[in-house]
Amino acid sequence: MWWFYRRGPSGFSGASTAEEVTTGVDGHVLVAVITGASSGIGRETARVLALRGVHVVMAVRNVSAGLKAKEGILAKIPGAEVDVLELDLSSMASVRRFASEFQSLNLPLNILINNAGVMTRDCTRSCDGL
Repeated sequence: MWWFYRRGPSGFSGASTAEEVTTGVDGHVLVAVITGASSGIGRETARVLALRGVHVVMAVRNVSAGLKAKEGILAKIPGAEVDVLELDLSSMASVRRFASEFQSLNLPLNILINNAGVMTRDCTRSCDGL
């Protein structure tokens, strides 16, 4: 596993953290939408971007989990700009609602992180037949 810790041309390795990689980044003029931001990598991405001053919009399927994640971020980063909007990517109606709600915030979209994912064994279709 020596290669995991070997630093590349950027100076970072597989063991580098998001906080290390974003040190010195000033994101105060940026807005990021992160899908799947209520847990896992999406939640950590939201936290680190908020730490760097980015206005984070957490696009989540489970709003209560998203609000809990937001509370956790605000507890560590008071004053962070974090919004939680519902987005179920398996429903085009939900996608349209999300887009409309995001537009109503009158914010630019500078960064889009498509992190949401679903693991299923069987081939399934969305409610829209996709």
